[in-house]
Amino acid sequence: MAISREKKRELVADYVQKMSASQALILTDYRGLTVAELSRLRRQLREVNGVFQLVKNTLFKRALEEAGLPVPTEQLDGPIAVGYCLDEVPPVAKVLVDFAADTNILQVKGALLGASLLDAEAVKGLADLPSREVLLSQLLGAIQGPMSSLVRTVQAPMSELAQVLRARSEQGGDEGQPVEAAA
Repeated sequence: MAISREKKRELVADYVQKMSASQALILTDYRGLTVAELSRLRRQLREVNGVFQLVKNTLFKRALEEAGLPVPTEQLDGPIAVGYCLDEVPPVAKVLVDFAADTNILQVKGALLGASLLDAEAVKGLADLPSREVLLSQLLGAIQGPMSSLVRTVQAPMSELAQVLRARSEQGGDEGQPVEAAA
């Protein structure tokens, strides 16, 4: 059944809207997935703030052009579905890569990250990245380590001086007498 021009415009507008809200677009081949598997995948992606949408190739190409993004023609061969990363890219990539490994049906073809085209191996690399929280804690640890070492280094002479003065005062003995300079 043919799609009317108005419906085509609506689909292209929907694709462009999702592209503009997305950090990355992960392109997949979904052929062979059942409706139940598609529903399970969509549910998993919603948990990580992602969306999975089956798209019409020609309309999707038109939407990419309207959005000013490169058109990965070799990755748009055959029926495709797009994983939109509405928040962080690695969690969505991980869900898609893991789902592809579990089902052996879904195939990750590549991705658009900004204006960069990524192949399937690069998407697997994105899936292996730690979460934002883990990266931030690693960064904080990397910054805190040298800073605390610097603080200990600066405090060490003052601490040693305080220990020497405390030891001298605990020795007692010659209290009240001035210390004579060594000749």
